[in-house]
Amino acid sequence: MTSTHPRKRPQRRSEIPHGPQQVTGLQQIRDALPPAPAPCTVEPAPCPVGDGVPPELLALVTHHCRRINAYLARAQHLQGDSMKQWQRLVLYALTDALAHNHLLVGTLAAYLQRQDLDPDLLRRYLQSPDPDRYITSEAVQHLDGLTGAVPEEAAEPVWTSVGRRIARDDG
Repeated sequence: MTSTHPRKRPQRRSEIPHGPQQVTGLQQIRDALPPAPAPCTVEPAPCPVGDGVPPELLALVTHHCRRINAYLARAQHLQGDSMKQWQRLVLYALTDALAHNHLLVGTLAAYLQRQDLDPDLLRRYLQSPDPDRYITSEAVQHLDGLTGAVPEEAAEPVWTSVGRRIARDDG
């Protein structure tokens, strides 16, 4: 008796690393990140928070993800008339996306530090032995703007005002 089901095709192997190889590779990249030039540690000042995610954090993630996605889409769709033009524009777009991602991660990490999250847990969430790779003075300024803190400087830092706008406009 013959089977009514067609033979199973042999599974195709992807050339893109995945699984443990990719996880290990990504961890090596994270471990190679240098510390921030002026790393910051945020003093704990926990604000009472319920079980819900604060709306300013949701707005922060939405804001930066939109910008990151726009830069990545720009890089992906660039054609360029020449290699020189293409490489310049692609790298501009990718490094802008990277900067937004770095600021987003650093701001969230600073928020968690301020909420007095266990340092080992923060390191685990960041998948890095050194949170100073992410928590920069710009990230702390951004957090201050999100949370409505008053800056010590006479002129408000740019990332503080951006944070205020994100919190005000909900992204």
